[in-house]
Amino acid sequence: MSIEATNAHESENGLAGAVDRILDKGLVINADVTIDVAGTELLGIKVRAALASFETAAEYGLEFPAGTEETKAYAEARARNETCPQCAKRVEKEVLLNEECPWCGWRSARSKRRETKIEAEQPLTGVDREDR
Repeated sequence: MSIEATNAHESENGLAGAVDRILDKGLVINADVTIDVAGTELLGIKVRAALASFETAAEYGLEFPAGTEETKAYAEARARNETCPQCAKRVEKEVLLNEECPWCGWRSARSKRRETKIEAEQPLTGVDREDR
């Protein structure tokens, strides 16, 4: 094995490889810390942080700080179509979020919650009451 091949393999597993993976996939920190004494909350800290490349952040709909130049990825994220996370085809954003991907059938958490909410609001029939 040559020296270059060994160094390339090591850099994939080293700090540079870790940073590359974090920027490519993104990293989200979501923490809630509270300090209670005798049932009284004395201190509450909420931490919300995201670390990602501009392209990854735009893909997931994260807002950029004011004054940031608009990139191609940011413009695409704001566009009407989104990429399905399962089949990677471009689908109208509202259809993808509220219904399902017409290509592969992937469903968002929002569409699943909406379906559960609709089912909960429907009145029970005599057959349903007996089943529960």
